[in-house]
Amino acid sequence: MVRRCIQRSISVGTLIRELNGARNVTCSAESCSILEDDCSVVPQWFGKFMHGGLVSTQCVIRRMTLGTPVVLNCLNALAALIILSGCGTAQSTSQIITADVVVYGGTSAGVIAAVQTAKMGRTAVLVSPTLHLGGMSSSGLGFTDTGNKQVIGGLARDFYRRIQRHYLQREAWRQEASEEYSRFHQHADAMWVFEPHVAEQVFEELLAENDIVVMREERLQRPGGAVVGDDRIHEIVLESGVMIRGSQFIDATYEGDLMAAAGVRYVTGRESNEVWGETLNGNQPLQNTHNHRFVTSVDPWVIPGDSSSGLLDGIDAGGRGIEGAGDQRIQAYCFRLCMTRDETNRRPFEKPDSYREEDYELLFRTLESGDLRLPFSPALLPNRKTDTNNNHAVSTDFIGQNYDYPEASWEQRELIIQRHRSWQEGLMWTLSYHPRVPKSIRREMQQWGLAADEFEENSNWPRELYIRESRRMVSDYVMTEMDCRRVRLVEDAVGLGSYNMDSHNVRRFVNDDGFVQNEGDVQVSPGGAYLISYRSIIPARGQASNLSVPVCLSASHIAYGSIRMEPVFMILGQSAATAAVLCLEDEVALQDLPWQKLQSRLLQDGQVLDLPAGSQAREMIRPEDLAGVVLDETAAELRGAWTPSSSNPGFVGGLYLHDGNTEKGQKQAVWEYQAAESGSWEISLSWTAHQNRAKHARVSVQCGGVTVSAEVDQTLEPMEQSLFQPVAVIRAEKGEMIRVTLSNVATSGYVIADAVRFQRLLARPADPDD
Repeated sequence: MVRRCIQRSISVGTLIRELNGARNVTCSAESCSILEDDCSVVPQWFGKFMHGGLVSTQCVIRRMTLGTPVVLNCLNALAALIILSGCGTAQSTSQIITADVVVYGGTSAGVIAAVQTAKMGRTAVLVSPTLHLGGMSSSGLGFTDTGNKQVIGGLARDFYRRIQRHYLQREAWRQEASEEYSRFHQHADAMWVFEPHVAEQVFEELLAENDIVVMREERLQRPGGAVVGDDRIHEIVLESGVMIRGSQFIDATYEGDLMAAAGVRYVTGRESNEVWGETLNGNQPLQNTHNHRFVTSVDPWVIPGDSSSGLLDGIDAGGRGIEGAGDQRIQAYCFRLCMTRDETNRRPFEKPDSYREEDYELLFRTLESGDLRLPFSPALLPNRKTDTNNNHAVSTDFIGQNYDYPEASWEQRELIIQRHRSWQEGLMWTLSYHPRVPKSIRREMQQWGLAADEFEENSNWPRELYIRESRRMVSDYVMTEMDCRRVRLVEDAVGLGSYNMDSHNVRRFVNDDGFVQNEGDVQVSPGGAYLISYRSIIPARGQASNLSVPVCLSASHIAYGSIRMEPVFMILGQSAATAAVLCLEDEVALQDLPWQKLQSRLLQDGQVLDLPAGSQAREMIRPEDLAGVVLDETAAELRGAWTPSSSNPGFVGGLYLHDGNTEKGQKQAVWEYQAAESGSWEISLSWTAHQNRAKHARVSVQCGGVTVSAEVDQTLEPMEQSLFQPVAVIRAEKGEMIRVTLSNVATSGYVIADAVRFQRLLARPADPDD
């Protein structure tokens, strides 16, 4: 059959379909054979296509079922041998492969980029360091972070429509009926939640339908993996020795390895707020107001109460630090576990061989302090499964253990990944069985286990660690908080984002009260959809003119926290591939491609490039631009758990806080200001009005033993439609502290903490008639 296929020069897809339908196929190319339950592939020159590798000219035989992703990989490899070798005998000893577009990275963005290339009539090779494709979309992140679904178009939306079509089949529902799952709607346009194996199946179908050659478990040689000259990548070199030449390259990895190898400028860690004029970047000890925090007092010392005994592992000795200061820390990683309580499909959590009880001392102390919240978030997927994410103080995020990952070698990264897995496996076992865990939590946890029909070859553990952030390119346009908030609107959009500016915690420190506090958690809505610039997915002019970077794109830490969602990666993967092909046609650099031409093709292919109706540019009200001394919510000392928001416009700074209309009498926001001059000071309060606000929010102002109390009606705009409403006038001597406290005592409705203004009142000139 293979000889016949070569003679006919048929497509890869046709070859795959013919081979899939065969019970017993043989070929003379290096004695390969494919039997009903066996797969053997490829001579030595083609590299280690099969998982496990290929080190000789003999075929590697593995037992497996035809039609699985691994077998499709075998067939793809065989087809590539035929088509890319350029000769019918396939006896070439060269290790060079050539394609129009080389996509490096088997993520969702990588798959979509390769598919778009093929749909535009060009050859693509998808090179994946992993065996299984789809990145986090097929490795546990099935509860899609979508934001505004209207702005998800093109091949990304096609992916979610295919998910919907899968679940329209009765046989897709094995552990429950479709009517039992609340997020399945039979007549919906798309479905946004799915099991991991379903996502992988859809990605494989897309690749097979479009004749994409896939090279799996092929890693870029590091260093030296990119051959660059005249500001272009000419070829990439893989660890196996295979060289791949292309006219255009796309780095679709979560790590940005090809981008780095090509010498493109990038950063890691958090910029300071000053770098790009942001409010949510850098060190954020006061921003940690959401769920992922300590809500009880937990001792940080190895011997409780004894600071000389040293800190528990994972706690930073640097203290609170400077608000908004930059550092090299990155947000925490975790595995997104696919769990179930279905007894017929549940694999109980097991104690890892490397288990160390001391690794969980902080968890034990948190539980023993009275925080009995179940420390994870199990979002429900079809068939009684979950996408399990981090939640609360000590959870699945392995905080502070990933700082070295972006620049680490392959071997070092594997150690980091294994350390994360061991710790998280130990966490789940500890919660289920350790005697220091309260019985109520153990009873709940023992109902859960890993879904036995997912990741079956990996002991049901997700195949990929969730690399939430690694390298980020620095190009001629850096996406920042101002773009996410629509304070800036770009004119060269290649896609839209809309999800929260979302950073997980990056560290733990000892707070001023001597207890443990998490730091780095920021979850702030951008207030709607926003535009993503074409310049942010290509390097700066003069750097790698034929490389696009749709995943590790040019963005600040906090802006990347919103952009880094799987649907957006697919959108940008399609746009990157479209630009690559158009540049091939016009023989121009990516930096010289007219955006109008790119826009026309993207719209033709269903991409969404315009803001939803009614979306408008916003104004950023910066405290430093206002009269007087203005302190926004970032300067407040908080008591209790306040929730950040930006839903109602007209606030000062990056956001405002609200009390959630809960725990009345337990929450305060306190601002302090040291008077710069002696005299009378007017104290004013800012808030965003709404009918659901508190009518009697209580404010007190203290200075020099004097206290002035007031109430404000936050259902109404501040006085005379201005930004601030005066609440007190108080006398202060130079250097005295003025303390303003906003409380939710005896209130009904949401109490809003936005900003306080301190303004010295000038003495009235003397009247000559007095």
